[in-house]
Amino acid sequence: MKYSESLKKNRDFQHIYRNGTSYANKYLVMYVLKNQTLKNRLGISVSKKVGNSIVRHRLTRLIREGYRLQEDRFRCGLDIVVIARTGAKDKSYRDIESAMLHLGHLHDIID
Repeated sequence: MKYSESLKKNRDFQHIYRNGTSYANKYLVMYVLKNQTLKNRLGISVSKKVGNSIVRHRLTRLIREGYRLQEDRFRCGLDIVVIARTGAKDKSYRDIESAMLHLGHLHDIID
């Protein structure tokens, strides 16, 4: 990721869940919280309820790639956590990307 880092630690996810704002649509839930850096940090969560490991990993890759290609549109200095819902299981890349952009517009973090 060009301008971004990954969120990996559970305490970072929990901090964003408690203090961030969230919006959801049919396929994704997005939590956003400002951080103190000039970079975005992206965390992706896909529950076992969504499917087996192959399905979960595919969704993770789709979300990461959708963010990577649209990264220059997002404002900097944010912690973003994207959670996949069960409805996203069989969706294409375009569906996931448009759902993520929709949530970005709801959060007003897309320039």
